[in-house]
Amino acid sequence: MSTLFHNAAPAQPATLARRILNQGRYEAGTMLRNGEQLVLMVVMPLLGLLALVFTPLLDGMGHPRVAIAAPGILALCALSTAFTGQGIATGFDRRYGVLRFMSTTPLGKGGLIAGKVIAVLVSLALQVVLISAVAAFMGWRPPLIGVLLGIPLLILGAAAFTALGLLIAGTVRPEATLAITNLGWILFAALGGIVLPAAKFSSSLDGIVQWLPSGALGNLMRAALIESRLDLWGLLVLLAWGVAAAIAAVKWFKWN
Repeated sequence: MSTLFHNAAPAQPATLARRILNQGRYEAGTMLRNGEQLVLMVVMPLLGLLALVFTPLLDGMGHPRVAIAAPGILALCALSTAFTGQGIATGFDRRYGVLRFMSTTPLGKGGLIAGKVIAVLVSLALQVVLISAVAAFMGWRPPLIGVLLGIPLLILGAAAFTALGLLIAGTVRPEATLAITNLGWILFAALGGIVLPAAKFSSSLDGIVQWLPSGALGNLMRAALIESRLDLWGLLVLLAWGVAAAIAAVKWFKWN
């Protein structure tokens, strides 16, 4: 018996990749079990899709309603999950000391952030499948080239909005994070060009919105999924926002 215990191999610690995957699984599960998050991530985008398809708001734009609505709603999913959802969750994790505690574990700060990114991508993938299935039932048939182009653009948008959400969550109080991210969601969704082209409202508003990350992502998704082309201006704007937000978050994020 003593020989068996003596020869038993010692338990090996989990690799960093395994720790990050486990953290990402935990973060994703937490997001998907939260009722408020599900309303923001699933119910609101679905209601938006139904409203746009069954009302005449998109008439006269040269394409079927669902063809214009679906790309914008998919972009809205990235905003909901990466910016509002992750920002609020991170802000309250910071308040209750979860971030400070987790950053001192073998997972580390980098692993904690990587886990959050994985959670965002998993949640976004589920949203995309659900919204796309409902839109397809309504007659949406996006071109294959546009789909292949839209997937990495949506991931880029999620990365940019995650960086913005983490910047806010790591620099202001949780109550302020809650207010800013929810207000941002409303403004971006209603007037930010993410769901509807800003030119639908006025040319002057379009001139402002095209500089916003919401307008850039909305234009990118519509160009890809309707016309199978890459909107270079939108790509540059979204990249600029993502890089700037990431640099600012790294510099000013407070773990306590």
